[in-house]
Amino acid sequence: MHNLEKTSSDVPVYLTLAGVTMIWGGTFVAGRFLVGGLSPMFAASLRFLLASVALLGFIWLARVPLVRPTTAQWLRLTLLGFFGIFFYNLCFFYGLQYINASRASLIVALNPAVIGLASWCLFKERLGVMKPAGIAICIAGAALVIFSRNPQLLAATPDAWMGDLLILGCVLGWGVYSLLSRELNQSLGPVQTVTYSILIGTLMLWLLAAARSELSWHALVDLGTAQWLSLAYLGVLGSALAYIGYYDGIRKIGATRSGVFIALNPLTAVIFGALLLGEQLTLTMCLGGALILGGIYLCNKPLAANAKKRIS
Repeated sequence: MHNLEKTSSDVPVYLTLAGVTMIWGGTFVAGRFLVGGLSPMFAASLRFLLASVALLGFIWLARVPLVRPTTAQWLRLTLLGFFGIFFYNLCFFYGLQYINASRASLIVALNPAVIGLASWCLFKERLGVMKPAGIAICIAGAALVIFSRNPQLLAATPDAWMGDLLILGCVLGWGVYSLLSRELNQSLGPVQTVTYSILIGTLMLWLLAAARSELSWHALVDLGTAQWLSLAYLGVLGSALAYIGYYDGIRKIGATRSGVFIALNPLTAVIFGALLLGEQLTLTMCLGGALILGGIYLCNKPLAANAKKRIS
C-alpha cells in the first residue's frame, strides 16, 4: 500500500512540472522580444537580476533561513551557476539572434534524451525499455508540433548553423545543470540550491557584461511596455519560480523523469498561440501533442507498474 500511495503522491509533482514547462514555453517568445532592444549579455544580466531579487524576496517573506554551504557545496553551486545560468543564457540570447523561436524550441526538445543518456552513463540510472521509448516518442511529437506550426523551419538563413550550435549549447548546459543538482537538492533543498546558483550565475553575467561594456542604460530607458513585460516574465516566472519547481521535481522523481516534461514546451506555445493570438490548431498539431503526452506517460509508467505488482 505504501508504494501505491507514493505513486499517487507523484501527481502534484507532474502537475507542477507541467506548469513549469508551460512557463518555459513562453520564454522563447519573450526572448525574441528582447533581442532587438538589448544586447544579449545585458538582457541575460537583467533577467537574472530580477530573478535574484524575486528569490531573495520570497525567502525573506517565507522566513526561510539561508544555510551556509560547505566548500564542496560551494564548488558544485558555482558549476551550477556557470552551466545553468551563465553559459545557458549566453547561448540562449545569442542563439535567438540567428534563428527563430520555433527552430530553437525544436533543438531544446532534445533535452530529455540528453538528460536520460547522461543519467545512464554517469549515474548508472536504469532506464529499462519504457523510458527511452517515451523520450523518443516525446521528441517525435515535439518535432511534429513544431514543423506543423512552421513548415519552412528547415529553410534557414546562411547563418542558422550558428544559432543551432548555440541553442545546442543550451541543451548541454541544461543537462549539466539538471544532473549536478542531485546531491545538492537533497542536502540544501530546491529553494536554497536555485537561489545560490542563480546569484552566482547572475554575478558572472554582470561581470562579463561590464567587461564587454554592454551595460547600456540608454537602451534600458528606450524599452517599450512589451519588452519590460517580457523581461519580468523571463526573470520572475521563467527563472525564479520555474527553476524552483523544476528542481523540486528532480528531487522527488529524478532528472530523467522530470526532464521529459520539457517536451511540452512547443505544445504549450502552440496552445497559447491559439488561445491568445487566434492561431489555428491543426490535426497534425493535435497528433503531435498526443504523442508528447503518451511519451511522458511511458517515461513515468514503470514506477506505477511496479507498485501495482508489489501490492498484488
